[in-house]
Formats: sequence, structure tokens, C-alpha cells
Amino acid sequence: MSSDLSQHVVHTLGTGAIGIGIGAAVLLLCALALPRAERSATLRTPLVLLGLHVLTVLVRLPLPEGKIERGIEVLGLCFLLFSLARALFVLVVDGVVRARLSKPLPRIIRDIVQGLVYLGALAIVLREVGVEPGSLLTTSALLTAVIGLSLQETLGNLFAGLAIQAQRPFEVGDWIGLDADARLIGRVIEINWRATTVLTLEQVELIIPNGVLAKTTIRNFTKPTNIARRTVTVHAPYDASPRVVEDALLQAIQEIPGILSQPPPAAQTRGFNDNGIEYVVNYFIEDFALRDRIDSTVRHRIWHTFKRAGITIPYGMRTVHMHAVTAESRAEETKQDAGRRMAVLKAVDFLAPLPEPSLERLAGLSRTRHFMPGEAVIRQGETGSELFIVQKGELAVIVGRGEGGSVAEVARLGPGQFFGEMSLMTGEKRAATVKATTDCELVELNKGAFQEVLAADPRLVEQITRSLVDRQIALEENLSARASRSTRAEAEAKSSALLAKIRQFFQL
Repeated sequence: MSSDLSQHVVHTLGTGAIGIGIGAAVLLLCALALPRAERSATLRTPLVLLGLHVLTVLVRLPLPEGKIERGIEVLGLCFLLFSLARALFVLVVDGVVRARLSKPLPRIIRDIVQGLVYLGALAIVLREVGVEPGSLLTTSALLTAVIGLSLQETLGNLFAGLAIQAQRPFEVGDWIGLDADARLIGRVIEINWRATTVLTLEQVELIIPNGVLAKTTIRNFTKPTNIARRTVTVHAPYDASPRVVEDALLQAIQEIPGILSQPPPAAQTRGFNDNGIEYVVNYFIEDFALRDRIDSTVRHRIWHTFKRAGITIPYGMRTVHMHAVTAESRAEETKQDAGRRMAVLKAVDFLAPLPEPSLERLAGLSRTRHFMPGEAVIRQGETGSELFIVQKGELAVIVGRGEGGSVAEVARLGPGQFFGEMSLMTGEKRAATVKATTDCELVELNKGAFQEVLAADPRLVEQITRSLVDRQIALEENLSARASRSTRAEAEAKSSALLAKIRQFFQL
């Protein structure tokens, strides 16, 4: 009996020493492979498991062979295998693999690999007690179905997490958003086998199951680059020129910290609604975490810029304005508009022969037209019968050199200058294209209005004709070099030909 006990003690000490030695050697290798700052936290679990294994060996020494001793032996083997599994995982994944990849593996991959290693250790323990691991899954189809159904959502999250790691639509540190809800925007801080954790600007953690991420639209604000576009919307009154407002918006966001110069910012007119004209200013930032602060600074700058430019931001309210519109008030408003156009018409030299009543009549029949930069008022070769007088702004006169030829700018027109007089008086095709280069306000005088004035006093035709001929000659050559009789004769001939065209065009 004592001989059997001695043999049992020697066998227990021998097998225990081998296991303890292997475990200690693996832990020593882990300590050498890991950075010093990570050793304590990483090796705590395998060290505790190895200590429990040592304790089971010591407990088994005085016990005789039997079921209790066998149970403690299996428990000690379980502690040893799980300690080795954890230590080997740390040695390979955190020591060797991370050194090769220069960064740690994703959390979900680590968890899956660690789980597989533990399953392998558990399979060895089951074989040691005489249980075949494969038989546990094949003995009961009903049990397998129940387990499969109960783990359906968990397995869905697991495979969705694997798909996320394989496709990498986002990584830890990226800013993402779900659908269009601004509350679901945050920075990814963890991706595990079940869920992804997102931290919002409100410092709220959103734990989103991977299965949900696989079925929804994900917006990644930091892919493919860290550059993200931001948009601020503002309203301006209808009486403010859209070009002026857009220029003010671009001026407002200049040199704001955090806004990139490339790609360049842009301002656009989005629409017309009850609160006024809606504008948006788009700009790009690189630090998405500062988006709210930068947007706030942009709105501050817009307010101050609009204040300096005299642009008011309409209130978001519905106000009914009651105006007592009478015939007298309407007539007074019309009279004021006609008075402004009257002052413009007096600046046209070939209209100088017209008496005051005729000019007043023309002012009442004319109208004001607005053009933005780049718009063509008239085009070369087109037919027309309107005269345009520049009230505000600047326009370019552009002449083409025939089919397929070059195009050249020949003149600039400013306030008080006019164009289109020959088309007005004779119906000739436009000799040039005139385009606005700034916001322009023009007074338009058409054939119908002019015909009414000429029909009332046909004698005005000859006076206007002479003024037009003199103006044409002055434009073509230097008047000081044309003081001879031949010039006067030429002027008379041109005057007669032009008078005939005007009378025919106006049917006088």
C-alpha cells in the first residue's frame, strides 16, 4: 500500500513538473516578446491559471488514486491547457504577428482566434475524460437545431463583423454616420465580434450590433480621405442681388481656421421660398471632430459680413403686410420709376432732338431690365428692335470674325452709354454681341414705344436721323479730319439713305 502511494506521488510530481515547466517556459517567452508596459496586464490570466494547476498538483499528492483524485487531475489539466492556450496566443498574436504587421490585429479577429484556441484546449480535456467532441454535435439533431436557432442573431453579428473586417468600410478612429440621422454620427472606438462601439460628440457610446450595420447605409466621413465637405444655409432678401450675396458668402469664410483652400469653397443659390432667397456655402474641412465649431464660426462671419454689406437676413416668420393700394399711390410709384428712366434717356445724344413731352412718353413706355455677369443682352447676327441704355453696371462688346473665326472684345460700356440704336431705328441685325460683366441694370426701349412717339410728330424722324448719321461718322473716323465738303456730302447721302430705311421700318 505504501509502495503504491510512493509510486503515485512520484508519478504526480513528475507529470506535474513537466506541465509546470512547459507553462513557465512559455510565460517566460511571452515576457521577453511583449513590451514591458503590457506584461503585467497581459500575462496575469495565464499566470493565475498556471498557479491553479500547481495547486491541483499539490492537492493530489496525499490523495490515493480514485475518482476524486482523477477529477482533480482533469481539473488541473484544464487549468494547464487554458494557461498554455492563453500564453501561446499572446506570444504569437501580440508578439510575432504584431511585430510583422506593425499594428495589433482587429479586436474581432483576436476574439475569434482566442476562442478557437480555447475550444482546442477544451477538446483535449474532453478526450482525456473519454468524451468525443464530435459526438456531442451528432447525438441529437434536435439539440443542434435548438442551439442553431438560439444563436442565429449572435452568429449573424459574428459573420457581419467578419465581413466588416474583410471589406473595411470603416476602421477604428473613423467618423461614421448611420442613415441621415445627425445623432448617429460618431467616431469608431471598437469593433468586436458582436457589435461596433461609436462615440458621439456628446460623449455618448452607441453600441451598434454588426448585423444592423450590415443592413443599413453607412456614411464614412474620413474615407477615402480625411477631407469632408460642409454646408451652411442662409437666407437673403429678394431685393439683394444673388451675385452680391454669393460674393459676400465667399468673403465671409476666408481665412477661417480649419477650412481648406483646396478644394476651393463655393457659394450657390439654392431656391426661392417664403423667407427669401435660399443660399448655401460649401467648404471643406480636414478635422471632422471640429465640424460644429467651424460651422458656428462660419455663421458668425456671415452675420458680420452681411451687416457690413447692408444685406439683411429675413426672419423666419409669416407676416401679412396690408397695403392700401389706391390709384393715386400706384400712379405716384409709376411716375417715380418713369422719372428715373427719364434721366437715363436724356443722356442719349441722338434722342436730344425729342421735346420734353416725347421723352416723358418714351420714359413711360420703356422698362428696366436686369442682367447678371455672363448673360448676353444681344447677340451678333440676331434680329431685334430694342435699344438698351446702361443705368448701372458694365458690359463688354464682342465682335466675331466670321464663321470659324476668332472673337474679340472691342469695347466696354458703362452707365450713360447705350447700344442697339440701329436695330431700333431700322431693324438691322445686331452688329455685335453685348454681354454683362457685372450685375447690370438697363433701360430697354423697343420699337412699339418709339413708333408711338414718331407717329405723333413725324418731323422728329429727320432730326433723329441726322443725329444718328453724325454719331456713326464720329465713331468711324476722327471728326476733326473730316471738315471738307466731301464729308458733308457723304453725310447727306448717308442721312438720306438712313431716313428712307427708318420711314420704311416705322411705316411713316
